Amino acid sequence: MDGIGTTMQKKAAELERLAEVLVTGEQLRLRLHEAKVIKDRRHHLRTYPNCFVAKELIDWLMEHKEATDRDTAIKIMQKLLDQSVIHHVCDEHREFKDMKLFYRFRKDDGTFPLDNEAKVFMRGQRIYEKLMNTENNLVQTREEEGVSFERTLVASEFIDWLLQEGEMPTREETEQLGRRLLEHGIIQHVTNKHHFVDGPLLYQFRMNFRRRRRLMELLHERSRSIPESYDSPFCLRKQHSDGGNTSFLS
Repeated sequence: MDGIGTTMQKKAAELERLAEVLVTGEQLRLRLHEAKVIKDRRHHLRTYPNCFVAKELIDWLMEHKEATDRDTAIKIMQKLLDQSVIHHVCDEHREFKDMKLFYRFRKDDGTFPLDNEAKVFMRGQRIYEKLMNTENNLVQTREEEGVSFERTLVASEFIDWLLQEGEMPTREETEQLGRRLLEHGIIQHVTNKHHFVDGPLLYQFRMNFRRRRRLMELLHERSRSIPESYDSPFCLRKQHSDGGNTSFLS
């Protein structure tokens, strides 16, 4: 049986942390659009579409208790800048400054770098959303080696579903897709003993893409034991929408 080594587990954990930054950034972007913090702005007779003023954003973060002080707010936004989620509108500043400078989410101007990691992440999120929005019995509590695990997928059934949904043309290619999802920290074997392989083994999504993130989480290692809320898709009950699509794909 195909196992996974420590190096692969560490790499998957790193990519999971990157995915957390992307999801957190996207949730913030949608909130800022809704609050009209992001809008077209003029400076020296030039219009800059869909941008925000750093100083005003820091005010907003503190007002909404997303940061305890201005220095913390700067560190949060610097994290998003370092991961290319946001950038200065003219790319003149690599640091997020508490000033009247214009910054923009790269998703709002189409400059987000779609490297291999980002593409796999976006594919994984799309599959996750499709799975959670479809009436099926794929995600269940099951046993493996006498131990019960919640929110599991049987590898062979997951492959059947991916083929049915047209994600890949052949079973072999679908298994390879599952392996990429595992290597990029999207899914995992329930005990982390095995790579993804077509058969009866159980797997879980490592992330709940829909969980509302606190921005402070960007500054700390995320606990894997964060409790799921009632409306979480991990709770195996009917999902209720709570304010629109928070997908990074939208």
